[in-house]
Amino acid sequence: MRILVTGGAGFLGSHLCDALLECRHEVIALDNLFTGAKRNIRHLWGRPDFEFVRHDVVEPILLEVDWIFNLACPASPIHYQHNPVKTIKTSVMGALNMLGLAKRVGARILQASTSEVYGDPTVHPQREEYWGHVNPIGPRSCYDEGKRVAESLMISYCAQNNVDIRIARIFNTYGPRMAVGDGRVVSNFVVNALRRQPLTLYGDGQQTRSFCYVSDLIDGLLRLMAYEGPDAREPVNLGNPDENSIADLVTAIQQCLDTTLETINEPLPEDDPKRRCPDINRARRRLGWSPAVTLDAGLKHTIEYFRSIL
Repeated sequence: MRILVTGGAGFLGSHLCDALLECRHEVIALDNLFTGAKRNIRHLWGRPDFEFVRHDVVEPILLEVDWIFNLACPASPIHYQHNPVKTIKTSVMGALNMLGLAKRVGARILQASTSEVYGDPTVHPQREEYWGHVNPIGPRSCYDEGKRVAESLMISYCAQNNVDIRIARIFNTYGPRMAVGDGRVVSNFVVNALRRQPLTLYGDGQQTRSFCYVSDLIDGLLRLMAYEGPDAREPVNLGNPDENSIADLVTAIQQCLDTTLETINEPLPEDDPKRRCPDINRARRRLGWSPAVTLDAGLKHTIEYFRSIL
């Protein structure tokens, strides 16, 4: 097939391009390089089955494709809060433009949504039926609400125009090709540890996340996109159900590096979720998917990547 990956030069997008090419598809990677980087896809240049297009999804584009993976959007708080209006436009206008393209050419489209649609959850673990606990006017709302609107647009285009949709609610993902200044906890901790700088713990460090290695996440996206069941258009959580505190993450990195790391404490950011863990029973039943890479193994790969580029 001919497949479009928006955000194709980003962390997740570049790994997805690799996986699709391994499956012998033709791939168009579209990215405006706001948070993506050419180095992430440099190894693909020159291939006859790969094309890079520098373009912003806020603007329409005409292409002939069979599948669309809409991954374009800043995903770390530092990046998406840098220009909140642009973040909202990317989620909303980007989804509109990609849905318009999918409708026009009859393509299947997958929306990369996020666990942030659950906000600071009052239900644990988070199931797809949970509507969320989100502050619509808080500092994170540009991302949270943008993704919630993108999901609504997907459902509406499906109902009104019969567009073939998939929705993946992605939980914390990490691995090689994360940006050095990404601002997410794994990259922050690993980079600071390798630079022998203190690690910043927000709050008491007992807030939890569920860390999914990138290869597991990409496998989940491919399985979801290919799923043909009658319930295929419902959102599916993709994440690691193993819950770890941020303090546990510090310990795991220390063990991987065989060193002691200095930490400093800062107040917890506004609206920062206290607990985050996916219920992945839907993904297990429908897709036969669950993560395979342990946190220790994933951290070792991630540390080696950052060591190679710092």
